[in-house]
Amino acid sequence: MENQRFVIGLDYGSDSARAVVVDVRTGEIVATSVKYYPRWNKGLYCDPAANRYRQHPLDYIEVLEASVREALAQAPAGTAERVIGIAFDTTGSTPAFTDAAGVPLALTPEFAEDPNAMFILWKDHTAVGEAAEINEKSHSWATDYTAFEGGIYSSEWFWAKALHVLREDIRVRECAYSIVEHCDWMAALLTGVHRSDDIVRSRCAAGHKAMWHERWGGLPSEEFLASLDPLLAGFRERLFEKTETAEKSVGKLCPEWAARLGLSTEVVVAGSAFDCHMGAVGAGVKPHTFVRVIGTSTCDIMVADPKEIGDNLIRGICGQVDGSVLPGLVGLEAGQSAFGDIYAWFKRVLEFPLHEIVAKSELLDDETKARLIAESCDRIIPALTAAAEKIPAAASCLLATDLMNGRRTPDADQRLTGTIAGITLGTSAPMIYRALVEATAFGSRAIVERFRAEHVRIDEVIGIGGIALKSPFVMQMLSDVLNMPIKVCNTDQACALGAAMFAATAAGAYASVEEAQAAMNSGFAKEYRPRPEQVAVYDELYKKYLALVAFSEQQVH
Repeated sequence: MENQRFVIGLDYGSDSARAVVVDVRTGEIVATSVKYYPRWNKGLYCDPAANRYRQHPLDYIEVLEASVREALAQAPAGTAERVIGIAFDTTGSTPAFTDAAGVPLALTPEFAEDPNAMFILWKDHTAVGEAAEINEKSHSWATDYTAFEGGIYSSEWFWAKALHVLREDIRVRECAYSIVEHCDWMAALLTGVHRSDDIVRSRCAAGHKAMWHERWGGLPSEEFLASLDPLLAGFRERLFEKTETAEKSVGKLCPEWAARLGLSTEVVVAGSAFDCHMGAVGAGVKPHTFVRVIGTSTCDIMVADPKEIGDNLIRGICGQVDGSVLPGLVGLEAGQSAFGDIYAWFKRVLEFPLHEIVAKSELLDDETKARLIAESCDRIIPALTAAAEKIPAAASCLLATDLMNGRRTPDADQRLTGTIAGITLGTSAPMIYRALVEATAFGSRAIVERFRAEHVRIDEVIGIGGIALKSPFVMQMLSDVLNMPIKVCNTDQACALGAAMFAATAAGAYASVEEAQAAMNSGFAKEYRPRPEQVAVYDELYKKYLALVAFSEQQVH
């Protein structure tokens, strides 16, 4: 124990945050704590029918303190004194408006209950109209600021969300000084930054979502932004010019947060990035490796040698940014706007009679009803899976798309909606579930085929996240549809482990992130291989999927 050193990786997901305490030398996760956001868990400040998803900064603060404290309490005695670094990853783009001190407006009394003053979660699609305006303006401007973001700007991203809130909320508009991404704010919070201008900005967040690029001197020009809408005038000057890669230190724990977390003020705080980018590092990403972070949505990450990618601008992905994943390599991002969320939606549909009939039954006492409902809800997906596995791939005429939350890639379009076709009076719930799983696999294949069409070589696929570890049915189908082997990481905390690797590098334990990867990786738990007889069936079904997607596109164009 005397020579052991530890780092803490924090992974902020859509519903919860997890803290891992990691041995710097081996990568062993010695303690883990997962905490759900209390306000978000109650559904506060959100309106799913309007595609509005907001998170209160107090949720982030409270789970930070609780998760780190709990993880350290689970670790061997003396661990806290040997922690040398800490790093964050978060969802993104998840921005919020701040005052001049860099404080999110929702933390001030007058905005404490205003959703527009909170962090706008990545999957908030209220800014579809603004995204369309950004695309139209960019494509006609002298400089196309979407060039390194696949050529299509999304409502899930920084500028669209900011413009939508500025138009909608005059109070926020009058008080907003600047805008901060969730990942950048967490690092600033822990290092005691008290000026918005002093917040270190993530290369990952800025490059992939805010159209930052060295080619045009950073963010889009003031002329472009003001032309888009005068409400954006002045923000560029109050934001940032430079960005930093995540392996660099942004400072040390300030006294307040050192005390709140039970750590030393000598703990180095590393730069921050989005969850899937650090997750790819935790999974061992390298050139020609396609890493799928599979959860509520998917995020697909690759890295490429700048000399190999050259001037190639990859159409329809979420971005290509130098240093956004690994320093010195170009990070490539794609993904699906919904994956596990689609299964969760179908589960909620099937839960209706439980909540509306069983819960109101007079045949059972309240305790029995509650236990019955909880048990039934927990068993829906396993029961659907067991039944769906028995259905041959070509036995049903059912076909679905994965567009229930719009499309992230290829070719972002958040106006698209999901479709289920071929329903008959003989269609069963397991058939629908199987079609939905097939749809998520087909959407994954569309991304792979786009990369290949754009001359990006893919040699191997790695899956991380809860679904990758817990659902052999989904992963085997994905392997069959892609016609590629898929390795699954041997940890369900790959994103937090990736953050820990950046913390170790920033603290000086390793000279590079690649060195940290080599020493701290978790290895693989399993490898799925495609079944030739299934591959042939899915090749034909995939063609029908593309036709159904084309039909969906026709409905919104």
